[in-house]
Amino acid sequence: MKASFASARKLGLVSCHDCHLLSRMPQRAAHQEAACPRCGGELHQRKPNSLMRTWALVLAAMILYIPANVLPMTITTTLGSVSADTIMSGVIYFMHSGSWAIALVIFTASVFVPFLKFTILIYLLLSVQFKSIKRPRDRTRLYQFTEAVGRWSMLDIYVVTILVALVKLGAFAEIEAGPAAIYFAAVVVMTMLASESFDPRLIWDVVEDES
Repeated sequence: MKASFASARKLGLVSCHDCHLLSRMPQRAAHQEAACPRCGGELHQRKPNSLMRTWALVLAAMILYIPANVLPMTITTTLGSVSADTIMSGVIYFMHSGSWAIALVIFTASVFVPFLKFTILIYLLLSVQFKSIKRPRDRTRLYQFTEAVGRWSMLDIYVVTILVALVKLGAFAEIEAGPAAIYFAAVVVMTMLASESFDPRLIWDVVEDES
């Protein structure tokens, strides 16, 4: 027999987004906002427009992901010759030069992780919208994973920043950040905001409603 749990929503309780005080949702008029009795912040049972905002951020990140991979990430000038490298061409260069570990780190952080976050967030959004009750605990873990790995996608930007700062040899060689760096940084920020705007409690609301 499965254990039955009473959620805060079912008991009429709400947690403040700012100070995390758990209080009873006050009665209010239709035009009034409920306020936290401790810090005065607005109270909401769930993040307002969570699904719509998350969809918008995910789609925007996916659009920006295209120029982030197509445009050059670094522009190298050596003795008058100019070469531009995208993320994947940089990965291939490190593979050919024998630096497999560096190639694997850049590919994982800059290509695989953003694509994986897109896939997980879209899966979570669709599962909530189609009211799926399957494996809510695993879906919650997937959400926690997207929050944990989001910041590591900035590794490629850090590498470019270090290269630009170190490789300054005057007329012999110079490395500059390409236009893809801006798009890629925007992708990382958008996916982090998308993870933040998604409310994982919606996963359990569907399970509770079905029960």
